Amino acid sequence: MKRFLLACLTLLLGACEALTPQDYAATLPGLDLRQFLNGKLMAYGMLQDRSGRLTRRFTATLEGSWQGETGTLIEHFTFDDGELQSRTWTLTHLGDGRYTGTAGDVVGTAAGSTGGSVFQWQYQLTVPWRDGTIDVTLDDWLYLIDANHLLNKTVLTKFGFRVGELTLVIEKL
Repeated sequence: MKRFLLACLTLLLGACEALTPQDYAATLPGLDLRQFLNGKLMAYGMLQDRSGRLTRRFTATLEGSWQGETGTLIEHFTFDDGELQSRTWTLTHLGDGRYTGTAGDVVGTAAGSTGGSVFQWQYQLTVPWRDGTIDVTLDDWLYLIDANHLLNKTVLTKFGFRVGELTLVIEKL
């Protein structure tokens, strides 16, 4: 019985081991956000609630530009119900594939890093909720598919509980 419990505990702890971008260090092509998020881009996405039910779809136009290690990414979202949203990111490349970012609806500073063809970053975002707003934590993973396509999968949590997911395809124009 002790061996069985030890085996179960080992499996449980192994399942909790979190992936990092460095787990993808050998994947190609390598992702350089300064290169990919430069110029005009188009995005197509959806939001799902915690049960996986589709709640919203959207498109977005993005335009990025870089001056040295500092970038600006302007996003304009159009949701399937007609709502419009915009966000302007200020991105900073810190070297060694590490980045930070700020935006008007981001609480504090987003921070993340690349590993091979993958980028992950985490941040808190203020989002509309009922008659007000709430802050949710985003765990953002971006996967470079090829030179012109990036797949973004994000888990949204509140108090450590999954409250939704975002899936997004970004295409260079």
